[in-house]
Amino acid sequence: MSEQDDPATFADRLSAMTDDEVFLRMQDLEKQSEALSRAGMDLDDTLAFIALVETEIERRFPGQALQPYKEWQRRGSE
Repeated sequence: MSEQDDPATFADRLSAMTDDEVFLRMQDLEKQSEALSRAGMDLDDTLAFIALVETEIERRFPGQALQPYKEWQRRGSE
């Protein structure tokens, strides 16, 4: 992991990101998680960062869980 090694710093950076940047970060982390899983490697750190991004999305979109992210994904695949 490079720039996101420190969860507190990562969380601070998340709060300053645009919605698209947060969604892109989530997408990158999901891809990283899938690659690590296929390789049989430890997912703990990646899953912790995914949880931080989920929390940020839920903070920005109260009561919508990850629906805004899923809609963003659909728009990107059209």
